[in-house]
Amino acid sequence: MFTGIIEELGTVESIEHTNDSAAITIDAGPLVADLDLGGSLSVNGVCLTSTRQPTEQRPGLFTAEVMGETLRLTGLGSLVTGDRVNLERCTPASGRFDGHVVQGHVDGRGELLNRIDRPEWSTLRIGIPNDLAPLTAIKGSIALNGVSLTLTAVSEPSAPSAWVEVGLIPATLAHTTFGELPVGAAVNVEVDVLAKYTARLLSFRTDGGAADAVPTHSSPASAGSSPSNSTQQGVDHD
Repeated sequence: MFTGIIEELGTVESIEHTNDSAAITIDAGPLVADLDLGGSLSVNGVCLTSTRQPTEQRPGLFTAEVMGETLRLTGLGSLVTGDRVNLERCTPASGRFDGHVVQGHVDGRGELLNRIDRPEWSTLRIGIPNDLAPLTAIKGSIALNGVSLTLTAVSEPSAPSAWVEVGLIPATLAHTTFGELPVGAAVNVEVDVLAKYTARLLSFRTDGGAADAVPTHSSPASAGSSPSNSTQQGVDHD
């Protein structure tokens, strides 16, 4: 699990393509000094697993094997050598929780549609897949390229194309890739996990407006006895 608070900016060292996958190596510096094989690192919001041990000559290198589906569905597929990426180590149990719950499981690939840069702050509008629009709300949380952000505006339900807007202060622009991100660039989008679970629960509503009944945990009736008179518990909806 992550919090969306970026710790370092890394640099893509190399990308080795093999059939329908790629090995991406990133210079992550001291951030991965104690990261063992199998350890997790968020790269532009995508949770990746360390698959190679760094050498003594280059202790700050992080390499992950990325399958074709991840390359296609996230912005990792458009990375090239020299690109800067947002990095975050997974959250320790004793660590501070300064952002919001970020899983590193990207829900869709967006695109930076427009940016207005002011002296004090910047406004960025990101186009998102239409099916993610119902999971966004003004003042709600979202992770964009792994950065925990608060939504300042969202598209109306009737809009033909969905989008969200965020406001970024200079500190965020300086410590993440958003400071130099050009219009048209891919943006990894992860919506709030609470919104996803809520939508999943509501999807089980029946035509009558109530969720399917949930069986109680009472003991089963003995063989040959009549059915239990206990009532199943359900979830009522307005």
